[in-house]
Amino acid sequence: MNYLVGDIGNTSIKISILNHKFHIKKSYNLDTKKIHSKKKIHLFFKKILRKNLDSKVLFSSVVPKAYKALKNYLKKKNFKSLEIKQLKIKKILKINIKKLSQLGSDRIVNAIGSNHNKHCIIIDFGTATTFDVVKNGVYEGGVIAPGIDLSIINLNRFTALLPLLKLSNKQKSYGKNTKEALNAGFLWGYEGLVNNIINKIIIQSKKNYKIILTGGYAKLFKKFIKKETIIDQNITIKGVAKVFKELLL
Repeated sequence: MNYLVGDIGNTSIKISILNHKFHIKKSYNLDTKKIHSKKKIHLFFKKILRKNLDSKVLFSSVVPKAYKALKNYLKKKNFKSLEIKQLKIKKILKINIKKLSQLGSDRIVNAIGSNHNKHCIIIDFGTATTFDVVKNGVYEGGVIAPGIDLSIINLNRFTALLPLLKLSNKQKSYGKNTKEALNAGFLWGYEGLVNNIINKIIIQSKKNYKIILTGGYAKLFKKFIKKETIIDQNITIKGVAKVFKELLL
């Protein structure tokens, strides 16, 4: 038996097929904006839906409309969709925050996907740049900062002359033209932001943490982070898979 899980983000959707041991066999990606086209949903799932799939599909979603669209489509194909917050997540992960309803599903499964590292910080370079803190095996909260691409797009959108930028890690000095100056601002600015937030968390909690990076800019920023880090681009799906295995079987 194979299993289907998904992560619905603001920018993209990732659907993964898991084998009987809940290891990832194959993953597929779709632009979240395309979810409003029934034809594109059909074409996307045509290559995914196959025999020997469990009838339950588990999602982590931060985009309710996109989740609803996928849920309705899969229902017509005789699959039952569930979102992780519908389940008793606290059976898997202890969560020490004021309102669970305000905690994004992606951040919950990132913590679960970290394999219950006793002390870790998961940094997700997504539409927002998020920092999630697991201390003594308990999810303790985190930090949400503006996402890099979102910031670049909005700076271009709300100014008359500043261009869109493809961020480069080859910045040796301050800029000698507009693009170089922008690149320096974003690269050095986010380098400072990430290192400062990590240091603040360490100082306040008096713990040493394993630093796990994920998301689009994880590889680019790895060398700029002063603490030792690892990259895990499947941490979110691993978390959803673990929830499925422990709460839906």
